[in-house]
Amino acid sequence: MLGQSSKTAVLLIACAAQFMVVLDVSIVNVALPEMRDSLHLSATGQQWIVNAYTLGFAGLLLLGGRLADLVGARRAFLSGLVLFTGASLAGGLATTGPLLIAARAIQGLGGAVLAPATLTLIMTTFTEPRERTRAMGAWSAVMAAGGAAGAVLGGVLTQYAGWRWVFFVNVPLGIVLLVAALARVTAAQAPGGGLHRLDLPGALTVTGGLTALTYAIIATESHGWTAPAVWLPAAVAVLLLAAFAAIEHRSAHPLVPLAVLRRRTLAVANASVLSLGAAMFAMWFLLSLYFQLVLHYSPVTAGLAFLPGCFSIIICAQVATRLIHRTGPRPLLIAGMTLSTAGFLWLSLLRPHGGYATGVVVPFMLCTLGMGLAMMPLTAAATAGARREEAGLASGLTNTSRQVGGALGLALLATIASHTTAAHGGASAAALTAGYDRAFLAAAVLTALAGVLALGLPGRQQTAA
Repeated sequence: MLGQSSKTAVLLIACAAQFMVVLDVSIVNVALPEMRDSLHLSATGQQWIVNAYTLGFAGLLLLGGRLADLVGARRAFLSGLVLFTGASLAGGLATTGPLLIAARAIQGLGGAVLAPATLTLIMTTFTEPRERTRAMGAWSAVMAAGGAAGAVLGGVLTQYAGWRWVFFVNVPLGIVLLVAALARVTAAQAPGGGLHRLDLPGALTVTGGLTALTYAIIATESHGWTAPAVWLPAAVAVLLLAAFAAIEHRSAHPLVPLAVLRRRTLAVANASVLSLGAAMFAMWFLLSLYFQLVLHYSPVTAGLAFLPGCFSIIICAQVATRLIHRTGPRPLLIAGMTLSTAGFLWLSLLRPHGGYATGVVVPFMLCTLGMGLAMMPLTAAATAGARREEAGLASGLTNTSRQVGGALGLALLATIASHTTAAHGGASAAALTAGYDRAFLAAAVLTALAGVLALGLPGRQQTAA
């Protein structure tokens, strides 16, 4: 049994690593114009700085989660951390666009191993229900805040240190975490059978299928839905995922036991995570563009404009942690998605010459308050009842749903925004704002859908049982 101080150290290490992984989803958004100018990137190359990370991350999350079960959370954590930190250093040193995009893809691979391991560490360290709930509340708050903090930190680093520091900042943090993990994370959270039990055919097909699906989603940003660049990888994704289902049905040691997917709570929670992730990822991206291209904020000002959302997510995540044992996850999720839906509907009324205080901050905070209220209950519901040997699988499924949802939402809402902007005559402030308004209206539909899906979660008495 670990002492309380050792458990606290594990929690701090896991939360810091998860913060670093989530931070890199959003930290580059504010720095994209500087990267474009420095490396002479095309519009497509600029998009791939964001998309390469998402592609590597989403495609390998299930495999990363299963590795934590089979080789141990400690070994998976250390391996993912080394890969992520090394790729961050390579990204900061990149001298061409292709090198930077390759480094971002490797960052995504490292994150796909590291992120599930952080949640597995928590689930295997904190076994008492209330203790685990508090730990997962802290993890969820840090994860949610990472998206907001990325925009703030990215703006500050870009303006005062240069865009390369949005990558270099991970290096000292990664080294400190590596030393701390070697000293404080024991190998007791571990082995579930070793790599010889890894379902390689299943891993290859699901990784290939998710990667192809994510690629098809990303391709919609620059191609129509009927273009070969979209439907060919989509067709490959369907074939590979069908092959994955067939392999899992016959495998003695399946990567994802199909019985797990038939659990109502897990299925409903992951569907809600998918829908919420689609709205959440796109919100940071679209608001960052609105601040800089329409309101003409500097990188620092644009980053600081996200601070209220960062604080509200942290506060509401802690509120959810305190309430979940009294209410169960369902009421918190419904309340959170109601707040976020109201916020997105309000954001769909943005004006090209509106002010931050009068038109943005209140609806933005409604969105983030709702997200903070929902994130921890969703994670708790998605991992509820998972056995020790399934901890990495459950966390990998949750992270996969969030990342695939984010890729889908970003591609879909960015496409809606760009098509609406084009229909309004081009890149004027009014046309850009019209595009963002339409995209935020679509985000409201996504969060409303997440709230409806939450009705399928068990109530408080069923959760307690």
